[in-house]
Amino acid sequence: MVKVDAHQHFWKYDPKKLSWISDRMQVLKQDYLPPDLKSEMDKSGYQACVAVQASQSEAETDFLLDLADQYDFVKGVVGWVDLCDYNVKSRLAHYAQHPKLCGIRHIVHDEPDDYFLLRPDFMRGVKMLPDFDLSFDILIFEKHLPAALQFVSYLPECRLVVDHIAKPKIASGEVDPWEENIRSLASYPNVYCKLSGMLTEADWKNWKVSDFKVYLDVVFEAFGTDRLMIGSDWPVCRLAGEYQEVMAVVEDYMEHFSPEEQAKVLGQNAIDFYKLSI
Repeated sequence: MVKVDAHQHFWKYDPKKLSWISDRMQVLKQDYLPPDLKSEMDKSGYQACVAVQASQSEAETDFLLDLADQYDFVKGVVGWVDLCDYNVKSRLAHYAQHPKLCGIRHIVHDEPDDYFLLRPDFMRGVKMLPDFDLSFDILIFEKHLPAALQFVSYLPECRLVVDHIAKPKIASGEVDPWEENIRSLASYPNVYCKLSGMLTEADWKNWKVSDFKVYLDVVFEAFGTDRLMIGSDWPVCRLAGEYQEVMAVVEDYMEHFSPEEQAKVLGQNAIDFYKLSI
């Protein structure tokens, strides 16, 4: 089994570029680069990873692709381009030449408009992604799921993946209306889901493994083991737990699944979805 961390980040800490890192996130205010991650992956038996953008600039995409060129275990990059730009097609053509660019993401949940996903100029850009064999990562809070349902209904040709199980309110134990909406989203066969970012939606200091069971039950039933992929969300996960703890939540949950099902969720689905060369 090849184990793939389908969602993590690298950065050289810059408070302007990473303005979302608040004062209560001191542990994130430092550089996080591939050698730092590799030692964590080795302890947990992961051989490959997908680096995902953490700031909104083409410089971020260039930075991640440069790291992927330097470090072979970084098998894919989910970068950023301005999908609202009228000239986005030329930018996608430029970046799609790089063999490790596998997808694009926009930090939708920080947009003031809860229906940003449905902006005509944004939709126009997303609809171009299949022409360049690129996927799209949907980064939202659970409140954005109604917009996301409309969004995916317009994009049957796109490979789409929901990051962080759409960030339900784990800290307060709320399941509705997240459950109904995430099940509806899973009814679209081109939509996948990342088992990532859960610890940071829980109580950072007092979470228990049992806090995640109801949410994992829902997404495993809704998406099945063919459309789920594990991700650490490292180093953001360090707000609530270290790498091995994070990965163990999903791995332990799957303890009684078949080896074939475990192999899919812990690696093969990411390889297939992102078309990684392993």
